[in-house]
Amino acid sequence: MRITAWYRLRHFVYNNLHNDDYETLFSRCINYFLIVLISGNVVAVLLESVNEIYNAYHVYFKIFESLSIVIFTAEYVLRFWSVVEKNPLESNSKQRWRYITSGAAIIDLLAILPAYINLFVHIDLRFLRVLRLLRLLKLTRYFVSLQILLRVIEREKGSFQAVIFILLIMIVMAAAGIYVVESRAQPNVFSSIPASMWWAVVTLTTVGYGDVTPITPLGRFLGALITILGVGLAALPAGILATGLANELEQRKQELEVRFRELLNNSEINLVEDVEKIESIRKQIGLSTEQTRDIILQLIRERKEEELEHEKNKYCFCPHCGHRLPD
Repeated sequence: MRITAWYRLRHFVYNNLHNDDYETLFSRCINYFLIVLISGNVVAVLLESVNEIYNAYHVYFKIFESLSIVIFTAEYVLRFWSVVEKNPLESNSKQRWRYITSGAAIIDLLAILPAYINLFVHIDLRFLRVLRLLRLLKLTRYFVSLQILLRVIEREKGSFQAVIFILLIMIVMAAAGIYVVESRAQPNVFSSIPASMWWAVVTLTTVGYGDVTPITPLGRFLGALITILGVGLAALPAGILATGLANELEQRKQELEVRFRELLNNSEINLVEDVEKIESIRKQIGLSTEQTRDIILQLIRERKEEELEHEKNKYCFCPHCGHRLPD
């Protein structure tokens, strides 16, 4: 009896913390509470950086931080404990190892790890505040739009790695070129290739702070050339991200269309009346209301065309006058 209750409790925890298809008032309250707590932690970090506010309310800040650590730790432990309910036929250790090495679990761990490290190794308070901002990444679990962005970045990581590699090569070459051209004219500014990398970075990224500029004609020509190359290079990540987002949204549209078609074929949904069911599926897929409406209208038109074609084929028509012939 106790073992059965233990398994039921674990399954209950799994549904409320892991299962995206399980949605009740209690599970929604848990999600909203964690979202508010994460947002409150970010606001607290920002306010703590204002010395006047921190000195006046430091006791309340410490209490809130301690309470947050307890809640986030309990969340992490409960997720680790209940994740085995995802696939009861698979080894518990394998599932838990897969969980702790996943991106979401790493973010959860980073959210609480600095506080526990600070118990054994003293960390500068300002550094600890910055690390606590990592809790903001926990919001990716509760917003589909952020999940889409992370999935696109993960899928296009090869392209991003190639862009970063090209950028590093360009930085080294630009720094070496400007060093050769400008080192004699400005020995204090372009004293070495590593020192010249600052100018190369701000020029290739088209930021151009203006604190370091070439003064020789050849140096200015090289700077203009590198700036033009930087414009094209800076556009590459944006293009990769835009293409990846477009492909991801297209795949989700196809997934939603396939889901609706399956439900229609099994007579499990009415595209006109089952508004709540449609809204639930839409949220799971992560598409907007307008995109979902377009898919529904397309399916409704197809259904009507199929019905008209079916009605037309039920009767025989005269090939000359077009009137329906008697059966």
